[in-house]
Amino acid sequence: MSVKQSDYEILLAEYSNRSSVIPLLKQHRPYLEMIPSMRRASESVVTIPLPVAKIRYHKQMNNDSFVTTNYMEAQMLSCDIAILMCDPEWKIKLGVEILIFIHKPNEDLSHFLGRWRETQVLLAHDYEWLMPRCDEHMLSEGAAQIYPFFVLFENSPERIKKGLQGACLPFVIQTPELFKQEEKMELTVDNC
Repeated sequence: MSVKQSDYEILLAEYSNRSSVIPLLKQHRPYLEMIPSMRRASESVVTIPLPVAKIRYHKQMNNDSFVTTNYMEAQMLSCDIAILMCDPEWKIKLGVEILIFIHKPNEDLSHFLGRWRETQVLLAHDYEWLMPRCDEHMLSEGAAQIYPFFVLFENSPERIKKGLQGACLPFVIQTPELFKQEEKMELTVDNC
């Protein structure tokens, strides 16, 4: 049985929420410890679903190696969620970013891992994030450190798990059914 589009969509919706991404990070302690304030955890992270970054390119003018021009180009990244750390007191972005890659339907190891590599190449340039409206006031220049985090499903192929282990890349296995049950419970409580 393969990954269903609805399973992918459930996790994308779930992890777009700041408070929901904290339990995900709890499953990989080194990333949890990067949150600036655990007392104010949901104020210490900014989540950007299907993120877009403005990449700054340096272009050489003519054949003169001393004259360059800079330009920025907005590009959608291949990751599913960008998690930016921020100081909850000063409301400023810090230098650590975690990029979440959720296993998509019909995606095999080469494409899944390729999305991370493609993102690494783009973010090797200077860049800034297109921030959510509520966080537009923050300076959003690039990070000092970027970390990948892969989210798989129980029915994701074993070769993907084996490949990520071999590449020393952190991953967790999620069960969308649990989120569906929580969603139904919330709807029942809200309807009372």
